[in-house]
Amino acid sequence: MKAVVITTPGGPEVLQLQEVEDPEYGDDDVLIRVAATALNRADTLQRKGSYPPPKGASPFLGLECSGTAEAVGRNATRWKIGDQVCALLSGGGYAEKVAVPTGQVLPVPAGVSLKDAASFPEVVCTVWSTVFMMSRLSAGETFLIHGGSSGIGTFAIQIAKYLGAKVFVTAGSEEKLAACKDLGADVCINYKSEDFVARVKEETQGKGVDVILDNVGGPYFQRNIDSLKMDGRLFIIGFMGGTVTEVNLQGLLARRLTVQEKGKLHFTPSSCFAHVRITSLSFGNQYQHINPYDLWTIVHLSLDSVHEYGLLPEANTFVSSGELTSLTKIAILYYYAAAGLRNRSTENKALIVSEVEKNVWPAIVAGKVKPVVYKCLPLSEAAEGHRLMESSSHIGKILLVT
Repeated sequence: MKAVVITTPGGPEVLQLQEVEDPEYGDDDVLIRVAATALNRADTLQRKGSYPPPKGASPFLGLECSGTAEAVGRNATRWKIGDQVCALLSGGGYAEKVAVPTGQVLPVPAGVSLKDAASFPEVVCTVWSTVFMMSRLSAGETFLIHGGSSGIGTFAIQIAKYLGAKVFVTAGSEEKLAACKDLGADVCINYKSEDFVARVKEETQGKGVDVILDNVGGPYFQRNIDSLKMDGRLFIIGFMGGTVTEVNLQGLLARRLTVQEKGKLHFTPSSCFAHVRITSLSFGNQYQHINPYDLWTIVHLSLDSVHEYGLLPEANTFVSSGELTSLTKIAILYYYAAAGLRNRSTENKALIVSEVEKNVWPAIVAGKVKPVVYKCLPLSEAAEGHRLMESSSHIGKILLVT
């Protein structure tokens, strides 16, 4: 078969269509002849060498696809040869064939073309698992989406409106904001000319929003905290603006905010688990610097104490601190280990896919949620697709067609 190969880490030009071996499939797998795959930001990171595939996954790019079942394993009893399907992948979508665990395969929704179905699996599973399963957005709540015109954003607007939320979005041009409004967004904010924190506060009578979905990262962290209402939830799914920030935790604790990250960051109101890089902790009037150079920690923070268990790149190290009397600031270095969808267990991904089919597929079949496809390119033009994605000029999804 043919697949797009990363010939060496680098720019889009390193992507080359080459002949490779067909994938092997097991008893629990479906072998899909790919009709289309969709680009995701993670693909550009993998191309650069900063986002390697999980152990045992396909070395090729592509986190979602649509196509036809060409073969089925003996335990993949739901599917038969010839079924039109789409699938959530750990890799391998930029190819003519891919093997997928049966629990990650979905039927193409009625009314959606086989090609356009490739635009759904990764974004739908990402948004459903983060915004609804973990951040628990519900009808009547307010929801801010950064990057509202992205593939994630265009889907998130539609499903949140369908389920009764009031939707706020940020985007960088009037064209993108108009597209978001057409999809149902209630409040559209141009982040280049407006302060989104001030606008959110104005539109919510000073309260803030219930849930934020963020793909910017470090530069928006404190501003996102300032935009949340009491018991608000922030979910970080990307770091387009950078990975390092400094945050004052006072507002987070006082308003019982929850911060979660697609990888490993998880703050809760009174106790928090996170991958962080500590620069300084305040113990009364004294500051203690604890291994500020590349010490990865899983930190349990509370109002009373802090316990740290450090993991260095080459050795396990246990570090323990005493009672914390006054924690004022902490510097966070996000680790994009991508324990989002890609590195989750097969069982966990199957659970998310099952929830998506139960809760989201009916909305798609009813026409309440539609694919938003910006451009289709042949698989041989994957490099051009990456250039387009990195220009951020698109609205919705970019597809590669075999």
